[in-house]
Amino acid sequence: MEPSGTLKAKAKNIELLLMDCDGVLTDGRLYFGPDGEALKVFHARDGEGLTQWKAEGLVSGIISGRNSSAVALRADQLGMTFVLQGRNDKATALAEILAESGVSPEQTAYIGDDTPDLDVFREVGLAVAVADAHSSVRSAADLVTQANGGQGAVREVIDLILASKVGSP
Repeated sequence: MEPSGTLKAKAKNIELLLMDCDGVLTDGRLYFGPDGEALKVFHARDGEGLTQWKAEGLVSGIISGRNSSAVALRADQLGMTFVLQGRNDKATALAEILAESGVSPEQTAYIGDDTPDLDVFREVGLAVAVADAHSSVRSAADLVTQANGGQGAVREVIDLILASKVGSP
């Protein structure tokens, strides 16, 4: 499906891409090892998309309600600038990132999958839900991806935003 003119205009303006982790960068399932450590599975296409995003000089980050060393490691591998974990108040975390980055809310996209993401959706220029997000999140989104969380949804969003910038002054 071809994005609408309004969606293209919003996407063209994006300079900062933020996202939840569980259910967005992962499929949302939580695996626990024998010592209680949480194990996460990340999709390589999302990683490649984030690598391309950074190569374009754009900034990305994660706002997660959970704490995970695996998330910090993956974000570091991908050169993500912001990694705020253990943050149940995601709107406050967003405000901190915007203040530090100097990027406006209208220049910010956020990818989410569940109700804690809704407060952020109301504040950003482009709100994106993954295909298997909670119905309330899909309803509130400017865009719903074709891919499920943890299955290349982040790459899909990055491809759309970068394509919208082609030919931009």
